[in-house]
Amino acid sequence: MTVELNHIIVPAHDKHTSARFLADILGLEAGVEIGPFVQLQVDNGVTLDFMDAEGFAPHHCAFLVNDAGFDAAFERIRAAGMTYWADPFHAREGEINHNNGGRGLYFADPGGHNMELLTAP
Repeated sequence: MTVELNHIIVPAHDKHTSARFLADILGLEAGVEIGPFVQLQVDNGVTLDFMDAEGFAPHHCAFLVNDAGFDAAFERIRAAGMTYWADPFHAREGEINHNNGGRGLYFADPGGHNMELLTAP
């Protein structure tokens, strides 16, 4: 049996704003609107399907990127004046981590989701 993640629904206060925000950080294009969703496709074919919602709990999404992708996204985060952390509990503000011999950081999206970039799993 083969099992692959196909998509995940990400609740958002404004699905268009959240999809564009993450697309901009990751250097991707915000996807098309399909029914109640705005899709953002990552390189392994998985889509994040942003959907307007109210009163949702924050999610965590981690994106494995190469060094060049990390550098570009990190520069966009800093250029936007965004707060970022080295840890998922947001105790080490303005730092990145070097877990597993790579680099990583956490940042919040417009819906309050805890997004993560990492270069080593």
